[in-house]
Order: sequence, then structure tokens, then C-alpha cells
Amino acid sequence: MISVKNVSKNFGSKIVLDGLDLEVPRGETVVIMGRSGTGKSVLLKLIAGLIPVDSGEIWFDDTEISKLKTKEMNGLRQKIGMLFQSAALFDSMTVAENVAFMLNQHTNYTKQEMLKIVDEKLELVDLEGVQNLRPAELSGGMRKRVGLARALAFNPDVILYDEPTTGLDPVTCTEINQLISDLHERLQVTSIVVTHDMHSAFSVGTLMVMLHEGRQLAHGTPDEIINIDDPILQQFVLFGAPDQILKMENPILKTYIGR
Repeated sequence: MISVKNVSKNFGSKIVLDGLDLEVPRGETVVIMGRSGTGKSVLLKLIAGLIPVDSGEIWFDDTEISKLKTKEMNGLRQKIGMLFQSAALFDSMTVAENVAFMLNQHTNYTKQEMLKIVDEKLELVDLEGVQNLRPAELSGGMRKRVGLARALAFNPDVILYDEPTTGLDPVTCTEINQLISDLHERLQVTSIVVTHDMHSAFSVGTLMVMLHEGRQLAHGTPDEIINIDDPILQQFVLFGAPDQILKMENPILKTYIGR
């Protein structure tokens, strides 16, 4: 569904992505993992068309995103919902106004039509009765859910999650992970989840990709990932991996656990 082909992105002298290739099949939840500074969040912004590529191509089905003009990209962006790391809510707006923000900007819906969509999306993320509250009155987990409701406003084909569990307590992290999995099943959407949280990665991912120094180091299903004999990958996976992963009878894992 999404193809990233030989994409590079620099910020000044810093090389963030260096000829990255990546395939995101339709209907999968692809987890992008890697250390800080490996370009995970930058990759999401490139896919969403928020920043331009320096070189290479990004394709959404048969459309090359990286060459679209602003008006064309605005139309395509309605097929892509994004949950930002901080939720990126407008503090001066109510929850309802935040969720309806893009609808208000890009549709001719009446106020009643928008409020109906707001109610539907908040119900989808298990958050009802908060329409008139401000972001400052919400917990961190609730703000994430509001941001996700806003991302769902246009019924997107793809949802991008940028560090969805960062800054949340363990119980709320588990709730957000379950919500991501539930939405994948209920809406049949394609999802890309950027995270360095291995509990989250193994909870929601159907495919996993490891980035290292701006390139793809490894990819595969969760079972395939833990069987790849690469010290950089295994060090990352084992640091903070769920207990059920660490306890697996897996010779590759045992090799690295024993080191």
C-alpha cells in the first residue's frame, strides 16, 4: 500500500534517512523501531507529506506522494490519519473542536453533521462525554485518545502513530495498545506505529521493521524478528522486551541473553 524507495532526508549536515527502502502491505500493522535519532518520526512526517524528501520516492498505492503539490497532497492526506507523539491538541479549543478541526477546514459539513462525526469518533476510542472539556482538563491517556479520534475523522485508509505510549503509565500504555489493536480489527485499516517500547511493539505489530543509521536493518513478523541473528537488533529487542518473549525457547535469544 505504501512504498518508500531509496528515500534520503538530511537536516543540515545531519543525515537522518540514508537511502531507506520500506514496504507497508495493505491491512498490516507495521511497527517501526530503532534508537532515538534513526529517523522514525521523520519517516512518518514524510509519508504524511508534512515535510519533503531530499531524494527518493514515496508511493501511496499508485500515487507518488513525494511529487504532489500542496492542493493534491491535502486531498490525499484525508486518507492518512496521524496521531502525533504529544497528541498536538489545541489548548484553546474544546475536545469537540479539536476532533472536528480538519472537518471544519476541509469540508462543507454543517455543525450538526460535524458534531455527529465527533461523537462517533470519540465513541470509537472509548471516550464519551468529554466533548466540552479542554485538553488541560484531560489525562495524558485521554489526550492521546482525543488525538486519535481527530485522526479518524475522515475514515482514513492509513493511521500513523508516533510514539503512542510515550509518557504514559503502564496501565494506560496497555489500554492504548489494546485500542490500536481493536481499531485495526474493527476498521481494517493499515497502520504504521513508531515506537521504542518493545511491549507496545510486540502487542500491536503484525510486521516489524528495525531502522539503524537511516536504513532498514531488519524486517519480518514478530516471530521472524526474534530469530534474526544480529547483535544490534537483538540488543534492542531484548532491552525491555515482554517477559513472554524473554522466556521463549529460542536459541538466538538465549545466545544474546547469555552474553
